[in-house]
Amino acid sequence: MTSMTYDEGMSMRAARQRYLDANGFDSSYSEKWVKLKAGPITFYMPNAEGRRRAVRFHDLHHIITGYQTDWAGEVEISAYEIGAGCGPFLWAWYLNLQALLLWPVLAPRRAFRAFVRGRNARTLYHGGEFQEALLERSVGETRQDLALNLPTPPGTAADLLLFVGWTVASLIGNFGPLAALAWWLL
Repeated sequence: MTSMTYDEGMSMRAARQRYLDANGFDSSYSEKWVKLKAGPITFYMPNAEGRRRAVRFHDLHHIITGYQTDWAGEVEISAYEIGAGCGPFLWAWYLNLQALLLWPVLAPRRAFRAFVRGRNARTLYHGGEFQEALLERSVGETRQDLALNLPTPPGTAADLLLFVGWTVASLIGNFGPLAALAWWLL
């Protein structure tokens, strides 16, 4: 994880290459497996086609939001993407709901702020399939298009209620099948 900022005038293409290089990520998005590290433990996840479609936008969201790629940053970007919506990208919803489980431990206030930011902004997921032309735009233009250049208002009671609702959905989605299996086995 490298902490970095991106100049407003930088093209999204140049910013993405800098981001990928700094984090050691595959610039072709073609790896068969994705490596995730949690301290000394390394996990591998299949890099399914749906994930590859979603991660092209997810990486750009890291650039335009400024959220890092450490675990707390992944919780933030997940809360932002859920708050703003992942459109038809089911893998984005699935992975974000998994990461959201970690907010109470890793980034409670930051996650809620990111969720509120997303509720008051948009994501790139709503533009349909990834188009190379998106990379020709500047970082500043992209931030402006998604309303990320505006200050994040304070969270409301409705924001808190929705955040708690998404957290419950995350718990049910991640642990519901295990609970059902345990109940069935008993």
